[in-house]
Amino acid sequence: MVLLKSTREIELMRVANSIVAEILDAMCQKVAPGVTTLELDGLGLEMCRKYKVAPAFKGYRGFPFALCASVNEQVVHGFPSKRPLVEGDILSMDFGVLHKGFYGDAAVTVAVGRVDEKIARLLEVTRESLYAGIEMARLGNRLSDVGHAVQAVVEKAGFSVVRKFVGHGIGKSLHEEPQIPNYGDPGKGIRLKAGMTLAIEPMVNMGGHEVDILEDGWTAVTRDRSLSAHFEHTIAITPNGPDILSQRGGRQ
Repeated sequence: MVLLKSTREIELMRVANSIVAEILDAMCQKVAPGVTTLELDGLGLEMCRKYKVAPAFKGYRGFPFALCASVNEQVVHGFPSKRPLVEGDILSMDFGVLHKGFYGDAAVTVAVGRVDEKIARLLEVTRESLYAGIEMARLGNRLSDVGHAVQAVVEKAGFSVVRKFVGHGIGKSLHEEPQIPNYGDPGKGIRLKAGMTLAIEPMVNMGGHEVDILEDGWTAVTRDRSLSAHFEHTIAITPNGPDILSQRGGRQ
């Protein structure tokens, strides 16, 4: 069942998501060659204590960290580690918090130092596909219109959309209905209504779309070991269009 949120609930979610945005922004500023993803996980925990929120992922279904830190061919759910980042890596950071009973969730992929033009293009296209999907999250559209818009941007650029993992509803639970694939034909699925709160999150591979799960039971990697990028925003559907709750750059 899809749960519609009141204006008050959406405002509580905005606070949660803006905290996520601030934490991700701080992490992005710290990313550099020589930094470890375990240090970034520690920064996330420290900032959660500062804002008096709970890290959403730590302990969720047994996940042992606050930050999902996925490097290079890792798609999602990567474990933070003591491995120093090196020039030319790309790092996907997915982070969430729980604040006053509501979840925030967002993700960003950043380059570590300089990367070549094709890798930079992967990040740019993945970000563009996210905003193309958000643009279709409007009253009266169908759920599949979102994923179709994502897929169109990605495949036009010669990349592929991960199919094993999808976006999701979000609110008092980290994962609610509906599931939001990042691919598919338009005009299918439920009608989008005001009060829906959705985490839209394209995961895009430079090579094929297939992924494997490593022995840790969490880390997803591209089967062909090509690079992968991941961007995510939590949004609310309103009569005035999609409202991005997880905007970076400051909390209202």
